[in-house]
Amino acid sequence: MSMVDEPLYPIAVLIDELKNDDIQLRLNSIRRLSTIARALGEERTRKELIPFLSENNDDDDEVLLAMAEELGVFIPYVGGVDHAHVLLPPLETLCTVEETCVRDKAVESLCRIGSQMRETDLVDWFIPLVKRLAAGEWFTARVSACGLFHIAYPSAPDMLKTELRSMYSQLCQDDMPMVRRAAATNLGKFAATVEAANLKTDIMSMFEDLTQDDQDSVRLLAVEGCAALGKLLEPQDCVAHILPVIVNFSQDKSWRVRYMVANQLYELCEAVGPEPTRTDLVPAYVRLLRDNEAEVRIAAAGKVTKFCRILNPELAIQHILPCVKELSSDSSQHVRSALASVIMGMAPVLGKDATIEQLLPIFLSLLKDEFPDVRLNIISKLDQVNQVIGIDLLSQSLLPAIVELAEDRHWRVRLAIIEYIPLLASQLGVGFFDDKLGALCMQWLQDKVYSIRDAAANNLKRLAEEFGPEWAMQHIVPQVLDMVNNPHYLYRMIVLRAISLLAPVMGSEITCSKLLPVMVTASKDRVPNIKFNVAKVLQSMIPIVDQSVVESTIRPALVDLAEDPDVDVRFFANQALQSTDHVMMSS
Repeated sequence: MSMVDEPLYPIAVLIDELKNDDIQLRLNSIRRLSTIARALGEERTRKELIPFLSENNDDDDEVLLAMAEELGVFIPYVGGVDHAHVLLPPLETLCTVEETCVRDKAVESLCRIGSQMRETDLVDWFIPLVKRLAAGEWFTARVSACGLFHIAYPSAPDMLKTELRSMYSQLCQDDMPMVRRAAATNLGKFAATVEAANLKTDIMSMFEDLTQDDQDSVRLLAVEGCAALGKLLEPQDCVAHILPVIVNFSQDKSWRVRYMVANQLYELCEAVGPEPTRTDLVPAYVRLLRDNEAEVRIAAAGKVTKFCRILNPELAIQHILPCVKELSSDSSQHVRSALASVIMGMAPVLGKDATIEQLLPIFLSLLKDEFPDVRLNIISKLDQVNQVIGIDLLSQSLLPAIVELAEDRHWRVRLAIIEYIPLLASQLGVGFFDDKLGALCMQWLQDKVYSIRDAAANNLKRLAEEFGPEWAMQHIVPQVLDMVNNPHYLYRMIVLRAISLLAPVMGSEITCSKLLPVMVTASKDRVPNIKFNVAKVLQSMIPIVDQSVVESTIRPALVDLAEDPDVDVRFFANQALQSTDHVMMSS
C-alpha cells in the first residue's frame, strides 16, 4: 500500500465497522473516533469523518449515545474553536432522536461546544440551530432546544434576543407536556442569562404560565424554578411574584407538587428572606406537616430542623412543635423515621428548657418505636442532645432506654448502640460507665451476629484508649481472657481479635505478662481457624514486644505452627516467621 493511500485505511475500517451487524463492533469503532480523527488529520476529519457521522443513521441507542458523548470533546480534532461549528450538524440530528438519554447527551455536548465557540460563530451557526430545533415538527427537537437557549442567548444581538425570548415563551405554551416540562426544567438556567429588565416582564410571564399548567408534572418542575428565580430577583419582587406561587403550590391539588414544595422549602425560604418566611411560609409549612399524603409528610418532616433554624425559638415552639408531636405518633413508619433522623437537631435550636420539657418525651417515645429504623435514627444523633441538656439528665431519662436497646432483636440497632458507647463513655465518665454499661460491653462479645462481636472488640479498644491501660487491665482484660476457654470456636476467635486490638493500647509489659501466654496456649487449639488467627495476632505483636520476647516466646510458637498439618495454618505461620526474620535483620 502506498503512503498516499495510508490515511484512507482508518475511515474505510470505520465505515465497515459502523455497518457491521455486531453492536459491540459498532460501539468500539465509535469509542475510537478520536484515534481515527488523529490519523486522518484535522482537514480530512472535517471534510470526510464528520459528514459521514452526520449521515450515519444507526438505529441502536447505545451507539448513538456513545457518538453524542465523543463529539462533545471533538473540538481539538477538527482544528480547534475556529472550526467547532462543523460538529453541530451530527449533534443536531442526535437532538431529534426518540431515546431521551441520547438527546440529553447531545444537548450536553452542544452546550460544551457552544460555550467554547466564538461570538460570531454562535450567531452564524449555533443560534440558527437552536431556532431550527425550537421550530421542529417533532416534539423531540423542541424538547432539546429548551436546554440550549442559555448558551445561545448571551451572545445574540438585541433583535435576536427578543426573538429567542418569544420562542422560549412559545415552548412554555407548547401543546406537548414533554416540551413544557423541558421548558420548566431549563427556565432557571435561561433566566440567569436574561437582562434584569426582561427578567421581570418576559421571564415572569413564562413562569406564571408554567405555574398554572394543567399537568402536575409541569407544575412540580416550576417549583424548582421558584428557588432559581428567587435568587435572581430583588427581594421585594421575589415577595410579590414568587411568594404567592409557593403558598398556592403548598395547597396544590396534586400531592406530587406539594411534595416538591416540602422538599424545596428550605431553598424557597432562603429566596424570599426571613420576614416573609415567618409570616407566610410558616402556615404553609404547618399545612404540609399535616398533609393527608404520607409522602408529603415524610418530605416535610425531613426538613423540620432546617426550617426551625430560620425561625426564632418562640415561633418554632408555638407552630412547629405541636406538629412534631403529632408526627412522632404518625401512622406511617416512614414519617416517624424521617422525623427521627432530624429531630435531635432541634435541641440546639430550641434551647435547654424547651428540649427537656417538650422534646425529651418525643425522643423517648421514638426510642421505643416498634420500627427499628426509627430507633436507629434517634440513637445515631444522641450526641446533639447531650450538648444541650447535659449528661445527668440524659443518663436519667434516656439511659434506661439505651440499655434496653442494647438487647434489641434487630442487630443493626445493637450495632448503632455499640458505636455510640465510646462517645457516651467519654461524656459519662469512668464511674458512671462501670455501673451502668460495663457489663453490656462484655455481653456483646458473645452476640450471635459476627458484626456485633467485631464491633464489640473495636469498642473495647476505644474504651481502653479513653480510660487508660490501668482501667482496662482491671475491667476488660480479665473478662476477655476468661472467654478463651469458651467451647464454641467462634467465641474463642473474637477473643483473639480483641487481644490483637488491645495489645497496642496496653503496651509491652501487659502484652508480655497477660496477653502473650494466652496466645501461646491458643496456638495449640484443635481448630485450624483459631491457629492461623493466632499466627496473624503473633505477627501483629512483634513490633510491640521486646526482641528477646520475640526470640524466646513468639518464634518457637510460630515454628510449631509452621509444621501444622493444615495448609492455611502453615501459610500464615510462615508469613509471621518472615516478619520475625525482618526484625532480627534490621536490629
